[in-house]
Amino acid sequence: MISANLIQLRKFHGFSQEYVAEQIGVSRQAVAKWEAGETTPDLSNSAALARLYNVTLDDLVNFDAAKSGYGIPPKGCHIFGMVKVGDRGQIVIPKDAREIFHISCGDQLIILGDEAQGLAMMKADDFLAFFHQATRKGEDQ
Repeated sequence: MISANLIQLRKFHGFSQEYVAEQIGVSRQAVAKWEAGETTPDLSNSAALARLYNVTLDDLVNFDAAKSGYGIPPKGCHIFGMVKVGDRGQIVIPKDAREIFHISCGDQLIILGDEAQGLAMMKADDFLAFFHQATRKGEDQ
């Protein structure tokens, strides 16, 4: 799995094997062997690769793009899967998303929209705190 992930990430970023090798301090042949599945990078090199590609070490090693249907997301970004909009516009936020973002029953969310970019949502308390901080900075200038 790591070999496929290394190929996918390198190609996504438009890097050559030589460039990757230079960035983490190994030979191009080492990178080629990792991608071919002949060998695997040690922990230190795996950590360097994860930093280079801005992904988690766990995703670098374990992510299964064939199973998920999409590539490895950048560190801190998540793809939780699809949700279905109900008859009255309701959606169910996936459990993993609720846990990571500490969303509980009764929390209020703000839905933001940009016709070119789509929809986003965030906790109302976080949005209001950001809004108040931004408007205070504007008053200080």
